[in-house]
Amino acid sequence: MREDNTMSKKNLIVIGNGMVGHHFLEQFAASDAAGRFDITVFGEEKQLAYDRVHLSEYFTGSTHADLAMGTAEWYAEQGIELRLNEQVTEIDRENKVVSTPQGTYHYDELVLATGSYPFVPPIEGREHPACFVYRTLEDLDAIRASAQEGKTGVVVGGGLLGLEAANALKSLGLDAHVVEFAPRLMPVQLDDDGGAVLRHKIEELGVQVHTEKATTAIIKGEEARLRMNFSDDSHLETDLIVFSAGIRPQDTLARQCGLDIGERGGIVIDNQCATSDPHIHAIGECALWNQRIFGLVAPGYTMARTLSSALNEDKDAAFTGADMSTKLKLLGVDVGSIGDAHGQTPGARNIRYNDEQAGHYRRMVVSSDGKKLLGAILVGDNSYYDTLLQYALNGIDLPENAESLILPESQGGAPALGPDALPETASICSCHNVTKGDICGAIDAGCTDLGGVKGETKASTGCGGCAALLKNVVDSELEKRGVEVSKDICEHFPYSRQELFHLVQVNGIRSFRSLIRQHGKGHGCDICKPAVGSILATCWNDHILASDHVPLQDTNDTFMANMQKNGTYSIVPRVPGGEITPDKLIVLGQVAKEYDLYTKITGGQRVDLFGATLSQLPEIWEKLIAAGFETGHAYGKSLRTVKSCVGSTWCRYGVQDSVGMAIHLENRYKGLRAPHKIKLAVSGCTRECAEAQSKDIGVIATDKGWNLYVCGNGGMRPRHADLFATDLSDEELIRTIDRVLMFYVRTADRLQRTSVWMENLEGGLDYLKQVVLEDSLGIGEELEQHMEEIVGTYQCEWKTAVEDPEKRKRFREFVNAPEKKDPVQEWTTERDQRRPVLESA
Repeated sequence: MREDNTMSKKNLIVIGNGMVGHHFLEQFAASDAAGRFDITVFGEEKQLAYDRVHLSEYFTGSTHADLAMGTAEWYAEQGIELRLNEQVTEIDRENKVVSTPQGTYHYDELVLATGSYPFVPPIEGREHPACFVYRTLEDLDAIRASAQEGKTGVVVGGGLLGLEAANALKSLGLDAHVVEFAPRLMPVQLDDDGGAVLRHKIEELGVQVHTEKATTAIIKGEEARLRMNFSDDSHLETDLIVFSAGIRPQDTLARQCGLDIGERGGIVIDNQCATSDPHIHAIGECALWNQRIFGLVAPGYTMARTLSSALNEDKDAAFTGADMSTKLKLLGVDVGSIGDAHGQTPGARNIRYNDEQAGHYRRMVVSSDGKKLLGAILVGDNSYYDTLLQYALNGIDLPENAESLILPESQGGAPALGPDALPETASICSCHNVTKGDICGAIDAGCTDLGGVKGETKASTGCGGCAALLKNVVDSELEKRGVEVSKDICEHFPYSRQELFHLVQVNGIRSFRSLIRQHGKGHGCDICKPAVGSILATCWNDHILASDHVPLQDTNDTFMANMQKNGTYSIVPRVPGGEITPDKLIVLGQVAKEYDLYTKITGGQRVDLFGATLSQLPEIWEKLIAAGFETGHAYGKSLRTVKSCVGSTWCRYGVQDSVGMAIHLENRYKGLRAPHKIKLAVSGCTRECAEAQSKDIGVIATDKGWNLYVCGNGGMRPRHADLFATDLSDEELIRTIDRVLMFYVRTADRLQRTSVWMENLEGGLDYLKQVVLEDSLGIGEELEQHMEEIVGTYQCEWKTAVEDPEKRKRFREFVNAPEKKDPVQEWTTERDQRRPVLESA
């Protein structure tokens, strides 16, 4: 038994070093009561507490150190005895002693933070060495090792963690399947319509879904390691199986020592997180409050804070339940569930928006009088989530036309609920119970940026789902107080995009993981990951499907094609300057005819082919590349097209060879990654048939050379380009464009078009002229050299992909099904071409 050398102190023991146990220790160590206890924590795993919410990132390069929630040094500084890889096997309540294989330890107060364990259905054959659960880093190590010798992986369970596991199997290069007993995916969070949309989108990404399947046995396979037999007499062969069929509270110790246990498991607790023994407490997924087990981290954190306050003799401390709303991105698909998502409240009414073509489903559950939002479901677009969550959590009266909250703007949708509309009591971060009032208080106490507010309140340091809303509230409140708002790209990097570009280039950083380790924090988000991916591509020109880059991309870049509203993809070969030979035109026609693709000449003078399935993309590109085509980069934030007229070669008004110059420019800048898409045009005379002045870079021929126009664009905010330089020679023109484009790429904000970039430059056009034409910063040669490096390392991304068997694996949809599934259920013919049937929402 461990001796208590300080008789004035009591012993506090925490069993469990997971996320909730660690959070409790953080809260308690900072409290007054901590000085009255000697604290010991036991963890079964070898590793220190780590972030299970981001567990799947372990497969994309994150290490335990990246996921760790603290350090051994922190525990030592707090005087907490950390005993890892030591399992508590018994609790003696009478003598207040816990036992482990290494010894016995006395406690005065005991905290059970033992969490949960994965439920494995009682299926014959589940003990096979190729069957796994998805819970710990050791589990993931075992899955990774097994995947190296397999081709196919199955996840049993289509809930939150099951879809995470399926994504992990896909990232390991396996053909992933999900087997779900219920009739839909995520049955707890989604309804039938939402589950159908989610299934459709996930199958588009190459994960095959099997619902209403009950596995009866796992036996040896004929073509793979295992065969799963189902109750409907069908079967599925696979090389490994991951069980993710739910969790069960880890209450073994509590049962052994006679604590009250719920009928279906879980350690019964009261509002102060005390068990039936007043000196033993339970928090997190092992605890049963009001007949409920809470399987999310936010309620566990709330219990941890409640218990810390209770041990500090706060008589008002009480756990009274928790919001179970969730906002997730599963396999790149947005999913959100808020409040009473299934409309179980008496008198509840429903408002639905369902765009099957776009893959967007939204459902609002409102009160019988239509004044309050009770719950919501979102699939495909979570941009509505924050607004709906605030209406639900804060009881804000719905507008007269409540449906406007889920309609697109084009159909009368209302703007998002701004920070000013939120009451002080509005919950911004449910993980740490941070309200808008708490944020305002932190700012009034001296926090002047997002990082300071997060450090003071802990907001957005849990699951991270509130990051965007938090930033909006902080920016709004700072501006009200006359404080200049930070231009940091997001909460994970204290830098602007321009500063990140400089760090990557100067320090030779070639991966997101290295950048965030050296200059950021956390795991990144949907803001910084694509931005850094663009920066890395610009600096080093690595292939977009390089292993370090894939997790940073959106769907279009991931599959090097634009996903269309019906789930198919478009194919856009590059046609430099719009010039194409008859032979190449014939090839495009033959390919379009063979795959029955919709064909259209674009405004950028090239041919778009629509309607290809994911698995057809490599086949089609193989044929096009053999005919001399290259990728047109229509899927990326990069150079799209260089439009031209026929120029002096044919036109009686032309004064320069606009086609030749357009082809030269397009071949020079093809593949250049940028903050936003870029378009160029070259006109052979001032009659401007190529509409060069509406492009990012416009070139117009004169009898003395070329006039250069910069920073125009079409789109939602058309802007004429500004005249930048006149009568340039070919060499001068190229050098000037090199400098302009590279300066833009280095200094613009994420998703900022050239027109907005120049408008935001201090000094505007005049300043840009000084930098580029007068070399006022002394970086002209450096900009030119960087452009030469990009030009010299160009690769056709599709050519590289079709020639690499590993990269081609990303485009396989299904393995065991002989047919290639058409993601569109119904087609029609219009103007002699096939197109999907359009359905009203």
